[in-house]
Amino acid sequence: MSINEETTEDLYGHSFGNLKKRMKDRTKKVAQTKEKTKEILSKQAVKIAKQAEEHERFINKVTHFLGVLAFGSFCFILGARPQDIRYVYCLFYFIFVPLRWIYYRYKKWHYFLLDFCYYANTIFLVMLLFYPRNEKLFMVSFSFAEGPLAWALIVWRCSLVFSSVDKLVSVLIHLLPGLVFFTIRWWDPAFFEAMHPEGTAQRASWPYVEESKSYLWKWLFLVPLVAYSLWQVLYFLIVNVLRRQRLLRDPEVMTSYRELSKKAQKANNLWWRLSGVLGDQNRMFMYILLQAIFTVATMALTVPIFLSYELHVIFQILKVSASIWNGGSFLLEVMPRQVVLKEKKKSELHRVQPHQQQEQPSVALKNSTRTVNSSNTQQS
Repeated sequence: MSINEETTEDLYGHSFGNLKKRMKDRTKKVAQTKEKTKEILSKQAVKIAKQAEEHERFINKVTHFLGVLAFGSFCFILGARPQDIRYVYCLFYFIFVPLRWIYYRYKKWHYFLLDFCYYANTIFLVMLLFYPRNEKLFMVSFSFAEGPLAWALIVWRCSLVFSSVDKLVSVLIHLLPGLVFFTIRWWDPAFFEAMHPEGTAQRASWPYVEESKSYLWKWLFLVPLVAYSLWQVLYFLIVNVLRRQRLLRDPEVMTSYRELSKKAQKANNLWWRLSGVLGDQNRMFMYILLQAIFTVATMALTVPIFLSYELHVIFQILKVSASIWNGGSFLLEVMPRQVVLKEKKKSELHRVQPHQQQEQPSVALKNSTRTVNSSNTQQS
């Protein structure tokens, strides 16, 4: 090998090494900037949270005021222009679901947005905006709205509390779709063109379905069940396979399974005992099974609700009454306990802070005496 070849190899090797070094430095800088931005954002989020806690009572008052006004306005629109309720629902979805994602991302609750209720609400939005006249998609959406979502209000005890934005949004996500599809089915004059033939004694409704049992069970039960199964498979793949390590690393990140199991274990209720029938290692499987049974049962009940106006009205009253009752019990039983606990924490913090301030000068004096003693020993 000649000297020129050796020098060229050295030059290439040296330049490649420099390039590698630069790439490493750049990746380090990018990582450092990411960490810094995360720190800045987390600090800002903590500041905002602290400020919100300081002005919590005022914020609750404003929220209660706006919530009551909005609910009253909704009731007026429901009576005066029922055909516009779908647009109110769409507006609610576009405003509050993104805001909830931002808030839940900060609280490490963002995996809640993978739950079935958000999956179903997205289908409702697609149906209302792009396929409003599709009868089959309407029936699938009706099954979701008046099946699992509606019964979740009662079973999971969703509370209509006007002073809490989070609770208000949770209730409306489960309650509004059913009211929207109720108005379209029974009250909306825009859909009454292709209804019952004239001269019939039956009430006008959309879609007009001949009482064929096979057709009803197919589009109100079987097809929605297939769509639910698809969601369950996707949810399991995302949460228990793709994001498994992330969830194991951070126990503060909440999923619906973690939250429900935590509450059930604390209360030691029926759900906790049922989920432990096959042992602690199979609680996730039992949770999926119990949710599937709940979904099958509630979807089956949508068939008689779909056929009967009177039954559908009674069901709307039941849903609203349950959420109001749960809201009352939360305000009178749960909220006072929460206030007492917060006041205790505040008083404990006030006690700890002056104690720490008294300890700091004593520690400083001890350190100064130690430095003086050490200097004296060095001089001697």
